[in-house]
Amino acid sequence: MTKTVNHWIGGKAVEGASGSYGPVTDPATGAVTTRVAFASVAEVDAAVAAARDAYRSWGQSSLAQRTSVMFRFRALLDAHRDEIAALITAEHGKVHSDALGEVARGLEIVDLACGISVQLKGELSTQVATRVDVSSIRQPLGVVAGITPFNFPAMVPLWMFPIAIACGNTFVLKPSEKDPSAALRIAELLAEAGLPDGVFNVVQGDKVAVDRLLEHPDVKAVSFVGSTPIARYIHTTASAHGKRVQALGGAKNHMLVLPDADLDAAADAAVSAAYGSAGERCMAISAVVAVGSVADELVEKIRERAEKIRIGPGTDPDSEMGPLITAAHRDKVASYVKGAADEGCEVVLDGTGYTVEGYEDGHWIGLSLLDRVPTTAKAYQDEIFGPVLCVLRVDTYEDGVALINASPFGNGTAIFTRDGGAARRFQLEIEAGMVGVNVPIPVPVGYHSFGGWKDSLFGDHHIYGNDGTHFYTRGKVVTTRWPDPSEAPAGVDLGFPRNH
Repeated sequence: MTKTVNHWIGGKAVEGASGSYGPVTDPATGAVTTRVAFASVAEVDAAVAAARDAYRSWGQSSLAQRTSVMFRFRALLDAHRDEIAALITAEHGKVHSDALGEVARGLEIVDLACGISVQLKGELSTQVATRVDVSSIRQPLGVVAGITPFNFPAMVPLWMFPIAIACGNTFVLKPSEKDPSAALRIAELLAEAGLPDGVFNVVQGDKVAVDRLLEHPDVKAVSFVGSTPIARYIHTTASAHGKRVQALGGAKNHMLVLPDADLDAAADAAVSAAYGSAGERCMAISAVVAVGSVADELVEKIRERAEKIRIGPGTDPDSEMGPLITAAHRDKVASYVKGAADEGCEVVLDGTGYTVEGYEDGHWIGLSLLDRVPTTAKAYQDEIFGPVLCVLRVDTYEDGVALINASPFGNGTAIFTRDGGAARRFQLEIEAGMVGVNVPIPVPVGYHSFGGWKDSLFGDHHIYGNDGTHFYTRGKVVTTRWPDPSEAPAGVDLGFPRNH
């Protein structure tokens, strides 16, 4: 019998009651291995109700109680990292080492949550007027929700709920229906760590579950990571229902390579950043912008390296890149390569039609490299989310910056150069939220926030870091006046407090 992935509500696994299920496949074989329950509106309401009830006590719990749970959870997550990684590989398809790296990046945010007491310290000003003090404090919001993508089924939820919970909120997670098992296992570990029932809940599902979370009056904030069209929808819909929203969208990340760059290092970085995780990550480098005469040599170096990448099932230790998440997504990615020549691109490597012996029904695609890509080509304009790297050629640094800044996306970007002055100019002139200097994937460490500009982010707050703490709390200012015990009551005064 096919395994069923259900919900986690009120501290326990709850079987789906809607009668609606979705398939979960092993991308390496194409076989359906699991079915996932799709929540009805009533089931989402039950999860939110459990979170609301738990908030009554969790929101008043001490910082010590919250962080002690986080410390125990961190130890459990670390001890079970191989198990979580195996679940990711089985349903997403990424190689085991990549899945382990995902868990490690999630652990960084749990570390941050363990020390959340520092981030939640308030401010105090004494004697702003005679015997008047003013303090600023931060308090939790209540029930908050996370809607997360298929490409990082453990890491992205871990970017959200540890900070939210450590700040005193309760959480409802709606993970991707394509790879739902990691979220459920994480819920079990949180319970084992001593998290009270209802503080963390998981509802599996599709748009029905998403829309109910966006409109539910008890959900105070929504975090989302996914494509730009859906991020825009999440932001518009949740905001219309009075919710705080951080919605991280898609990307078209550029890597500018100047003539003075170490081309071997640049080629290594381009291959790693473009084809790692099979290109299914919002921080992938999908466009290399070569300046001046370096383009021919750089393209050749990228081609040589790309041809050596070993593609195979994620369970094979020799595999460096696995399959794509679904056959439909594989076909969509392939369509950009198949139509590239007609749009003026030079197809240096064509990865379409790739198969792996013994796994012919898997969702395979090889590495593709497109050169002399015009900005009008669909392969350049769209977020492909697959192992396709475009190379664009410009004459000058200024042309490269103008090209990058003309993109509607502004998630991440990088420059490769030995010129410190050029790198400094690039940091200041480029219109993107995350910048790498000789670093191809500038994902910030946990105590700095992650997020883009333009169509890569909808909302005012980036995710995790200081922005994460601010997103999951709201400020309150308290002005206090205590009369001196030696004085009689001052009587009524309708004016502002005197400050002199």
